[in-house]
Amino acid sequence: MTDPAQNFARAFAACPLVAILRGLTPAEAIPVADALVGAGFTLIEVPLNSPDPYDSIAAIAAHVGDKAIVGAGTVLSTEQVDRVKAAGGTLIVSPNTDTDVIAHSVAQGLISLPGYFTPSEAFAALKAGAHGLKLFPAEGASPTFLKAQRAVLPRDVAVLAVGGITPDNMAEWRAHGADGFGLGSNLYRAGKPAADVAVSARAYVEKAR
Repeated sequence: MTDPAQNFARAFAACPLVAILRGLTPAEAIPVADALVGAGFTLIEVPLNSPDPYDSIAAIAAHVGDKAIVGAGTVLSTEQVDRVKAAGGTLIVSPNTDTDVIAHSVAQGLISLPGYFTPSEAFAALKAGAHGLKLFPAEGASPTFLKAQRAVLPRDVAVLAVGGITPDNMAEWRAHGADGFGLGSNLYRAGKPAADVAVSARAYVEKAR
């Protein structure tokens, strides 16, 4: 059985960016996934408040194979975790720190990447087994806010800044402790053509290197 922690670490080392495809439809799934993988992305999430998200997850997971880790965002319940797994997804991303969702994801052999905002939430998530943390919403914080947290968070835990991230502000966040980023509407928004997604994706990957 593959180790979720090792799989996440390998994908994250290759490209520390998570594509957040909120609003994606199943019809767009393959072209957009190809655009992302072609640019170098190795982590893709389809938020569950998108149209028919499980269908999109299943399509992308089957299509990209071992080129990228695929899963869901905005996962709020253990039942949703099970549905993501049944669809072939292996990445569980939440906007909040729900220890039941985290522990269940880990028990199911999936990668858990929950949202947090305070040190208390971060340590609760790690205690429940989270493989990484996403500071969300980063727009409500600042790079110096993250720097203060990194003084107490375990150094080997990947922390992603999510929300309001552009190619131009990534360097400042990284200088203050961000290991990677979750990218939403600045990378993809509902209806954005795959060719345009490819252009945006390449710009992010170039700045991440």
